[in-house]
Amino acid sequence: MLLIRNLIYWLILVFSLILLFPFLMAGALFPNGIRRVAHCWVQILMWSLEHVIGLKYRISGAENIPGRPTIVCAKHQSGWETLASQVIFPPLVFVAKRELFKIPLFGWGLKWVKTIGIDRTSLHASEQLLRQGLARKSEGFWIVIFPEGTRVPPGSRGRYKPGAARMAKLFEMDLLPVALNSGEFWPRNSFLKYPGTIDVVIGPPVAHQSGSEAELTAACENWIESQQEIINGRGPCYPRRSA
Repeated sequence: MLLIRNLIYWLILVFSLILLFPFLMAGALFPNGIRRVAHCWVQILMWSLEHVIGLKYRISGAENIPGRPTIVCAKHQSGWETLASQVIFPPLVFVAKRELFKIPLFGWGLKWVKTIGIDRTSLHASEQLLRQGLARKSEGFWIVIFPEGTRVPPGSRGRYKPGAARMAKLFEMDLLPVALNSGEFWPRNSFLKYPGTIDVVIGPPVAHQSGSEAELTAACENWIESQQEIINGRGPCYPRRSA
């Protein structure tokens, strides 16, 4: 039954994308047209995850979401948070490796929705970040960054990089730490997604002027990991260690 549900989900994903593709093209003719169509697709996928797979989510700390553009500094365990963050938070953009822009269709989509692309090997990476980030802030967008840089398996902890704190300083935007356990239901590189309820915990904002880059990074890391200890182990794909 689980396999059938996942097959249905993937069919919905593919066919909804095909059906919406002409509207994506037409959306290029209107301000934020592409973003609106893309958001519609995200809502279709989130509906499918809940009603076809049975994968729901609950939010703790929603009252901590401020009323001004902020940098979301989130745990990254699966593809789920790249979808859900677009529903949970105000209009936002992601920070991604610039080489992803070279992937046909997918890369074009990243550009269309104004993703901040960074060439981390370039000597001008900071300038790229500053120029694009300030432009997105002026447009009223929030920014999402995964401080560990990649998806981390449930129960694991990656190295927190200072990029989020650096942006907070450059753009004068506060950081919003977010813990989640999505990887326990949507394993990395897995075709199968499992029913259950993902926990999303949103912390109090970390003011951009409250410390150095290292201190801001540590504040986000300590808060996120302390919450991970609480929500870990609630899903079927959490690694169970033998006694």
